[in-house]
Amino acid sequence: MPKAAPPFDIKSALVSALATNNRITCYLVENIAPEAWPAKPPEGKGRTIAAITVHIHNVRRMWLKAAGSDSVPAKLAESATSKETLQALHTSQKALAELLAASLETGQVKGFKPDAAGFLGYLISHEAHHRGQICSLARRLGHPISQSAMFGMWEWGSRAKEIQVV
Repeated sequence: MPKAAPPFDIKSALVSALATNNRITCYLVENIAPEAWPAKPPEGKGRTIAAITVHIHNVRRMWLKAAGSDSVPAKLAESATSKETLQALHTSQKALAELLAASLETGQVKGFKPDAAGFLGYLISHEAHHRGQICSLARRLGHPISQSAMFGMWEWGSRAKEIQVV
């Protein structure tokens, strides 16, 4: 008789979903042409790709601070390199994973309503919105994200295999 699968652990699954979301954001950053990273939008106003990704990290930082986390990473300047931004995203992801795991025990995140699951949804939708902005801006700058990278952002199973959950 086949061995029974272990019971589904929703807490681990939600923390893993957050980590996969981070991996997808990092995957996009890794696939941005270096010339596009600091380039001003062709319309003359708005954030650069660098500034958008820095914003993602800094919003994570804001929520960690608001929630009273002991692991609030340093704020990142809009002039950060892609390498610096990737490191910051990894740091803020680790802190968010710890916060989410603890919050799933109580169901609440200090300073966020309605609950811990909603917080996860907020974080994922916030980053997805900005990933869309980045892809659009890269195309308008003449450095579109490759088709394989575009499809790769939707390969949650592949990206999940690339992470280590806290």
